[in-house]
Amino acid sequence: MIRVADILAAGTWEGNPSDTITLDREDRHRRRAVLTGSGGTAFLLDQPNAVHLHHGDGLELEDGRIIEVVGASEDLVEIEADDMGHLVKIAWHLGNRHLPTQLMGQTLRIRRDHVIEDLVVRLGGKLT
Repeated sequence: MIRVADILAAGTWEGNPSDTITLDREDRHRRRAVLTGSGGTAFLLDQPNAVHLHHGDGLELEDGRIIEVVGASEDLVEIEADDMGHLVKIAWHLGNRHLPTQLMGQTLRIRRDHVIEDLVVRLGGKLT
């Protein structure tokens, strides 16, 4: 099986990719995985340490072809609170659970998860 020889950061490579691979956030954090692009290209990602792939990165295969990484669309929830104190408390609980959280100034953003959404509501958060 052909292997990934190099990971090229988004914006550092040119040309058209030979294939694309669409991955959600969890699937973009890998050390080793057999992947198949949307066009059928099967390849092996095998890194010494786990890497976080970003939307637009290029996976350069041993033969020079480039597979473009596409971030999958994911359902998100925006969290608001009555005041910054409550928002910080909610952020602490999310961080304590090691949940990826986007800090947006007066709001927080997380991936949809009904269990966490229920926790946030019980902590006084408002969901959108």
